[in-house]
This record gives sequence, C-alpha cells and structure tokens, in this order.
Amino acid sequence: MTTQIVTVDIGGTHARFAMAEIAADGTITLGEPATLHTKDHASFQTAWEDFAQQQGGTLPDAVAIAVAGPVGGEVIRFTNNPWIIRPALISEKLGATRHTVVNDFGAVGHAVARAAAEHFVHLAGPEAPLPATGTISIVGPGTGLGVAHVWRDGADYRVQATEGGHIDFAPLDSIEDAILARLRQRYRRVSAERVVSGPGLVDIYEALAGMEGRAIQPVDDKTLWSLGTSGEDSLAAAAVDRFCLSLGSFAGDVALAQGASGVVIAGGLGLRIKDTLLRSGFAARFTAKGRFAELMAALPVKLITHPQPGLFGAAAAFSKEHLA
Repeated sequence: MTTQIVTVDIGGTHARFAMAEIAADGTITLGEPATLHTKDHASFQTAWEDFAQQQGGTLPDAVAIAVAGPVGGEVIRFTNNPWIIRPALISEKLGATRHTVVNDFGAVGHAVARAAAEHFVHLAGPEAPLPATGTISIVGPGTGLGVAHVWRDGADYRVQATEGGHIDFAPLDSIEDAILARLRQRYRRVSAERVVSGPGLVDIYEALAGMEGRAIQPVDDKTLWSLGTSGEDSLAAAAVDRFCLSLGSFAGDVALAQGASGVVIAGGLGLRIKDTLLRSGFAARFTAKGRFAELMAALPVKLITHPQPGLFGAAAAFSKEHLA
C-alpha cells in the first residue's frame, strides 16, 4: 500500500512543498517541488492553501514539516520569518490527521540515513560506502553551521540534531589566531559558526586583508564565494581555502566527539563548493588530530548531493514515526 503525504521544508526566506509517495517497502518518491516565498504569504496556512490550489485544490491528510528552528514546544517560531506554527492545531488548520514536525537539520539526518549511494560523493578517507552500523556525523555549513548525528544498526536508525555549531572556535595557526582576534572584538565568545559558515567568509577575508595591510571595499559573502571559487580575486581565493581548512578541522573534531564511523558534509554551501573542497586542504585538516590521525584517515567522508534533502528527510521522518 502506498501512502501519499505533503512534505514541507520551511526556512527563513523560502518554504518548499512537494507531494511524496511512501511505498509499502519504505521507498520514498518525491514529486516536483514548489518553492514559495515566505514574505508573500501571511501564514503557513495560506501558503499551504496556495500549494493546494497548485495541486488542483485538495491535498492528502498527512504532512511532514521540516522547520528551521527548535521543535517540541507549543509554538514554533522562525528566526527570519514571521510565521508561527502551533503543532496542536495542524490537524484543524490543515486538515491533516497525521503529521510529523522535525528540525530542518534533523530532516537532513533522516535524508543521510535513507538516501541511496548515488546521492553521495567522496570527499576524503577510504572510497567506501558509509558503514551500515555505528554513528554517522553530519556537518552542514550554510547561513549557520548545522551538526547532527545518525546512529544506525542495519535497517534501524536514530537521528539526533544538535547545536554543535556553537562550540568554541579552535584556531590551529597564526592566521586563525588573527581571525579569532578580529571576531573577539565583536563577540565575547566566538563559536565555530562565526567562521565555518557562509557569512563567516567575510570575516576571514577581512582578517586576511588586515594581515597584509590591504585597503578593501566592503563586500558580501555571496560575492566573495563567487570571486574566491573562480580564482578572480586571489585574496578571496585565500579566504575560501582558509574556510575549507577550518571546515576540515571542525568536521574532524565533531567526528572525534561523536565517535563517528563515517562523516557527511551537508548543506547548500558544501554542495556549491564541492570541487573547491576536493582540491583544498580539507582532508589533511580532517585527519590532523595528533595520535588519532590514523583513526581519522580510516573514516569515509562524503558530501550528500540529494537535490532536496529537507523534503526527502521530512518524508523519511514521517515514515519512521507513522509507518514503521
């Protein structure tokens, strides 16, 4: 028997909707996603109604929702989005008799656990599949820095989203000392997310410019990523390389802390800089853990390339909660 659901991935700027079919064997098939701008809708309910109209006026009575924020309370709020969701009212407001609400990076964890091998590319370590048992650490640089882990034992698995991106940033050389010193002028405590995230590239770039005594014009992170990955600007390229080094160090730290048997890099930023990561010092920094270097070198490190991990992962979370 096939179950039809609506799967939704809500961020600060966009809300992505898709129909999903979950087969009796658990196979998940996503329909074509529809991307709505949160600013164009007064509430999640009106966006839901918009999507319903796109689908001919009716939707299934089951929904999986990934949200960019904490879940579990009576009210779900978003950092860059005025919508609120009251889980207790989902059935009444949406007509959904069954629902699952999961943190957006928790959804990524479900995607990592369920995605097929073709949705991963090799980054570092042995070119072997992710192990079927043990802990898979997940690190996702984007607007912030997501961290989660999946524990699995054959067919069964558990996902735990964390706030690991907010651990202290740990510099490894004099350049990273300079980056930390710059950030400490603004923040009493500097977390890894301040450096290992999309916006963090600006601070890396400005710190490198300060070391060289260069006068630079203010530039946003999206422009810097473009200039750095294309090689058009050598200082921006150096900042991107430094980001890759820091990401490697941080991913290795997370793997050590979680006792990982494999690591996955997730998030839109990781996907955009895939080729740069492969050419960078990411792998060397990942394994540079002193007496544990040999252990780290034995861990497969992958990049998830699924086009919609949030939607797919939310549907997987629904399947695990309601259909397992």
